[in-house]
Amino acid sequence: MRPSVACHCSQCRKTSGHYWSATSVDVGRLTLIREAGLRWYRSSETAERGFCQHCGSSLFWREFGDEHVSIGAGTLDPPTGLRTARHIFVRDKSDYYEIEDGPEQAPQA
Repeated sequence: MRPSVACHCSQCRKTSGHYWSATSVDVGRLTLIREAGLRWYRSSETAERGFCQHCGSSLFWREFGDEHVSIGAGTLDPPTGLRTARHIFVRDKSDYYEIEDGPEQAPQA
């Protein structure tokens, strides 16, 4: 898995209730033990989000035609071995929190 990227765009914030932080893997390397409750929602013209139909948890994000799927870092049991490498869409962040120094900060993606 790649290091985590934190997205602060308004869509990610509204979907997750905060900013969305995710790692990513090749689609072929992702193995789901059970897919019965997994549902996909087309959240834009270019991407969709995977969520649990039973509890509503946001689990995945994927861009149409891409060979990778993003996995919500908060859904993984620790120790994950992940670190946040980058913050994106920081110009869209909300006013109730600050972004820590260290990882790269990009105004857009």
